[in-house]
Amino acid sequence: MLVQQLIILALFLGAAFYIGRRLWQSFFAKSDGGCPKGCGACSAIDVDAMQRTIEKAQRQAQHAG
Repeated sequence: MLVQQLIILALFLGAAFYIGRRLWQSFFAKSDGGCPKGCGACSAIDVDAMQRTIEKAQRQAQHAG
């Protein structure tokens, strides 16, 4: 009976640790890019540079047309 309780306790603690770790990673991810995976690949997109490119293309289109 004691062995069964220890097994259940170990499984419960393992599951609680896993869920706690997943929650911690979702709220305190290392990357600031908002990447859900936490790998940092999503932060490679430079939104400011894209905005400058769009504005430059708009200015060029206005001067040409």
